[in-house]
Amino acid sequence: MPLQDDHQIVSVDDHVVEHPRVWQDRLPEKFKENGPRIIEMDGKHLWAYDGEVYPTIGLNAVAGKPREQWGMDPVRYEDMIPGCYDPEARIADMDVDGVQAALCFPSFPGFGGGTFFRAKDKELAELCVKAWNDYYIDEWCATAPDRFIPLAILPFWDIEAAVAEAERVAEKGARTISFPDSPVPLGLPSFHSDHWDPLWQVCSDAQMPISLHFGAGGYVPGFSFSGAQAVPGKIGVPDAPFIVAITLFATNSMWTTVDLLFSGKLQKFPNLKFSLSEGGVGWVPYIIERADFVWERHRYYQPIDFDARPSELFHDHFWGCFIDDEHGLANRHTIGVDRIMVEIDYPHSDSNWPNSRKRLSETLLNVPDDECKLMVEDNARQLFRFPRVA
Repeated sequence: MPLQDDHQIVSVDDHVVEHPRVWQDRLPEKFKENGPRIIEMDGKHLWAYDGEVYPTIGLNAVAGKPREQWGMDPVRYEDMIPGCYDPEARIADMDVDGVQAALCFPSFPGFGGGTFFRAKDKELAELCVKAWNDYYIDEWCATAPDRFIPLAILPFWDIEAAVAEAERVAEKGARTISFPDSPVPLGLPSFHSDHWDPLWQVCSDAQMPISLHFGAGGYVPGFSFSGAQAVPGKIGVPDAPFIVAITLFATNSMWTTVDLLFSGKLQKFPNLKFSLSEGGVGWVPYIIERADFVWERHRYYQPIDFDARPSELFHDHFWGCFIDDEHGLANRHTIGVDRIMVEIDYPHSDSNWPNSRKRLSETLLNVPDDECKLMVEDNARQLFRFPRVA
């Protein structure tokens, strides 16, 4: 059966484009000059922050534009539809799209706060993290508490500060933490170390899943190890075309998943949960089969749990999401119907807006109603503790 009228779509991966006053309205006066602010250059809006200039990437705000007009070049706010940066306009766009609720990741900070990690002034960077969290929870989500799922980022370069901020946002009502999908490319300790244990404990105790969005750890497939030099204001370069990275999003999620499956942390923190954002689910059957195969043969000479099969750990600790993933849906019972969620990705280029509900109905045409409801709504509501409002 197709998607039913009473099935509410809950997207676990959308994006917010921060309005120009987010940090200027929240930072202490002495930090405002170096804090994120919008400047004009060559007719474009750019972010100035900590002595650097960052583009407002056009591909991050293509909702409503013909594909022929998409591009990587910086844009002005007037070039975006208001739903990119205005929460009330976003609700109207969600209504048009047939979407009930959304979890929105940052834009300027990077999906997990990487922009602030790379900044020189770490005192300012930590204040910027807190300002974004206050903006998203107190301004964006507060506009419609039943439509927006509260998310937070962390000053993850400082474990003590990260733990303190995780505790603070949990009290504010955050339902998930966005974190680097791998800290290793950033030069930070891996998931196999004990470095992150205090954070995992806080998230477990607070029932806050960790959202691992593609690219939040700074690794871009097809580019990061190519030797190509980035051009200021540009993402794609001739020796590493961005279309390769877009195609290979899922490989980040594969790496992250296997890293965590063999880290030992899932056994140490049995209540720890991970949401894999913008990676699809079609790869899951292969990788858990391969992980089990390797576990059977190589566990005897490595410090690997003898009792917990990787496939079992995956089902206990991981959730994935999809937009268009017919192969993944065809194999949904291998993945686990209760481990699959939906993403809309508004206002990015993978989004089907304003036809997301129509496209989902087509994709789910031959899926039983009870399974549809789990994937489009119930799994997300349960994972993020975001119940329906009567």
